[in-house]
Amino acid sequence: MKYLYISILLLLYNSPVAQSNECRPVNLRCDYIENPIGIDNPTPRLSWMLQDKRSGAKQCSYRIIVDIDSISVKNGDGKIWDTQKVNSDKMLQTYSGRKLAPFTKYYWAVHLQDKNGNLVKSDIACFETGMMCMNNWKGTWISDKNDIHYRPAPYFRKEIMINKIIKSARIYIAVAGLYELYINGEKIGNQRLNPMYTRFDRRNLYLTHNVTTQLQKGANVIGVLLGNGWNNHQSIGVWGFERAPWRSRPTFCLDLRIEYNDGTTEIIATDKSWRTSTDGPLIFNSIYTAEHYDARLQNEGWSTVAFDDSQWNEVINRSAPSTNITAQQLQPIRNVEALPVQKMTRMNDTTFLFDLGRNIAGVTKVKLSGKRGTIVKLKHGERLHKDGSVDLSNINVYHKPTDDTDPFQTDILILSGNKTDEFMPKFNYKGFRYVELTSNQPLHIDKDCLTGYFMHSDVTQHGYVNTSNKLINDLWKATNNSYLSNLMGYPTDCPQREKNGWTGDGHLAIETALYNFDGITIYEKWLADHIDEQQPNGVLPDIIPTGGWGYGGENGLDWTSTIAIIPWNIYLFYGDSKLLSDCYDNIKRYVDYVNYKSPNGLTAWGRGDWVPVKSKSNIELTSSIYFYVDASILANAAKLFGKTDDYKYYSTLAEKIKNAINKKYLNMETGIYASGTQTEQSMPLQWGVVPKDMKAKVAHNLSIAVEQTGFHLDVGVLGAKAILNALSENGYAETAYKIATQDTYPSWGWWIVNGATTLVENWDLAAKQDISDNHMMFGEIGGWFFKALGGIRPDSEQPGFKHILLKPHFINELEYSEVKHLSPHGWIISEWKRKGKKIIYNIEIPANSTATFTMPDEIKEPKEVTLTAGKHQIKMELK
Repeated sequence: MKYLYISILLLLYNSPVAQSNECRPVNLRCDYIENPIGIDNPTPRLSWMLQDKRSGAKQCSYRIIVDIDSISVKNGDGKIWDTQKVNSDKMLQTYSGRKLAPFTKYYWAVHLQDKNGNLVKSDIACFETGMMCMNNWKGTWISDKNDIHYRPAPYFRKEIMINKIIKSARIYIAVAGLYELYINGEKIGNQRLNPMYTRFDRRNLYLTHNVTTQLQKGANVIGVLLGNGWNNHQSIGVWGFERAPWRSRPTFCLDLRIEYNDGTTEIIATDKSWRTSTDGPLIFNSIYTAEHYDARLQNEGWSTVAFDDSQWNEVINRSAPSTNITAQQLQPIRNVEALPVQKMTRMNDTTFLFDLGRNIAGVTKVKLSGKRGTIVKLKHGERLHKDGSVDLSNINVYHKPTDDTDPFQTDILILSGNKTDEFMPKFNYKGFRYVELTSNQPLHIDKDCLTGYFMHSDVTQHGYVNTSNKLINDLWKATNNSYLSNLMGYPTDCPQREKNGWTGDGHLAIETALYNFDGITIYEKWLADHIDEQQPNGVLPDIIPTGGWGYGGENGLDWTSTIAIIPWNIYLFYGDSKLLSDCYDNIKRYVDYVNYKSPNGLTAWGRGDWVPVKSKSNIELTSSIYFYVDASILANAAKLFGKTDDYKYYSTLAEKIKNAINKKYLNMETGIYASGTQTEQSMPLQWGVVPKDMKAKVAHNLSIAVEQTGFHLDVGVLGAKAILNALSENGYAETAYKIATQDTYPSWGWWIVNGATTLVENWDLAAKQDISDNHMMFGEIGGWFFKALGGIRPDSEQPGFKHILLKPHFINELEYSEVKHLSPHGWIISEWKRKGKKIIYNIEIPANSTATFTMPDEIKEPKEVTLTAGKHQIKMELK
């Protein structure tokens, strides 16, 4: 290949000069949320981006201004915090001004100097504090008098009088269970499944709602409907959540804080004066199975002033579920996308099948009319029997009902007979593509009576992949569909059969997650769950949160290394060390426990290469590799935080583990690890265990093993994480590409050509077990597209893509590849195409970042090219 260096020079020095209004700070965020309310963090992180398309654009200095008066901030006067001018290019700063007061709105802005020293100012952003500490709660925890087995959901209401003009009003609500909030008959917000699932007896989350416009002068009613969620798991499954130590009837605590125009404040809180009833249509709700709704029992207007609650009951006081009640600050779950029915099949007068055209997590909404008392069942599933009916046999295997009153993934609606009844579950979600509607009496049905809703944590998309290979594009979409289907305030394994926060699935997919979506708030919440669940000796369960299951003998390093791997990746992708710092002692306790149990540096503690095609890989080898990874991350974190003694100790430990692995499992003559399976060869390469002088031989052996299978996979989840990276990073990118685009069994592509729209749990579509059709554990391929085809990688020395490492592989079989990632500094674009014998590589580096492009192996000089912010084009000519 021949390199045309002049192309870069022309683009660097002939870029058009931007107008002054093209440069300004944008995307101001507080703890990664735009203008949040109800935060508890006493030192929130403030971040921004620099919008500046000019070549070499950068920030030379910044100044953050914070005040309780927006006019003061606009005028550049920050009495709460004013950093003054700081000569720095950092765009993430931790608040360190005056102590933040609870229930206070703060305004802030950032002023910065661009590359020419010109001063530019942001728009004004804000954040609002919440309780800040437990002592500020005024309400008591209340519930109804029913026990954990009682099925109908409890409704609560409180009538209040407001006699003055309202300036602002906030409701703070903490719930053990799930809730919907109403004011004067209006549901507040479009969020779903709040609050997020935690270990309820150790930490509870509260939310803040701005209800200023919903309240009126005179009489008002606050209404709360509670659902069971994970707090009161009435359905029986193998995971034992019905025996969770926290299990209780749902309960909540609420403070309504009203600030009036006259400067006074009133707090209306939960107490014994509230009223409750279970005389409503929601007669059963289970986060695991479904909901049952009797439209004949609709209590119209129950949260309005006109409603007569004289037949309602007194509430009871309850103790707080935990002593740690803190603000929920993460992207909420929503019905993000509505899916119309693609096809409806009438099977008979009382049975209809609806096909949404793709597999999702979420709910369905139906609008039906019929004779009063008609029972309608809506069975949701991923597969069909030969006769066209919904087949649940691949996903109901862990449901262990004691009777037939709680069918799996089957909503039950009883029609009112008075009107068209509308029903959508409030406190449940499912994994499905097909819905089978059956009724005990004939109904008039058309396909528009049912709509599917794709429901997940509403995270912003941060990545795009588009290539000349349709299979790659479809795989990228399927990977993202699976990831989002399994993001419900924490990452899960599947949205139907389990809904568990499997740790292995979580860290195996972390790079795919962070390349594609803005997930930091979700992972900060989930790692807090890890801290809640960790035993004093350092041991973690392999599902988090858990009601007690998962502390068995296999909850080892290949799964529970989430405690180290996820904080480290958050640091790499965001340049934010807070989560790594928060988890430092937990990682240390975890590594120390394994070291105590495995003083020789080797451990067989783990599940192994889960769901392989056929080859079995050595568990001691794979688990010990993760031991090395964790020790290395801990050493790097110690260095970052200036913990010199820890750095020396854990660096030495990591080297000890690495040497022990290679001494026992690497044949120095043949370059083969253990028995030479694809997993055993790829994992040491992926995770940096192979001695430098042996990498070429080990990689060559891996490529031979792959060629011998006809470029098919023979790995489980651990090998699937490693194999593509191990090949493409060690001279065999073309081989990795052939695996990634293989469309015959076993391969990722085999799923797609057989109609999958999400990733599957088993390579074999006809397997008898482990056959969920919406799993994320094989999801590394979605991240590999960014690393191999786009070549976009963070630099651990300048994380958060402050400095970008670019090393794309220009695959022979691809005509073009376009890969984009929205970093904390802005969009990184890596786009290349073939034009005759040339590769034309277009690059865009965001403002305030730099990059190093590493040339393909065929090009000897120059080997690396440094790029500043802006657009660049590099041309390479093939032989």
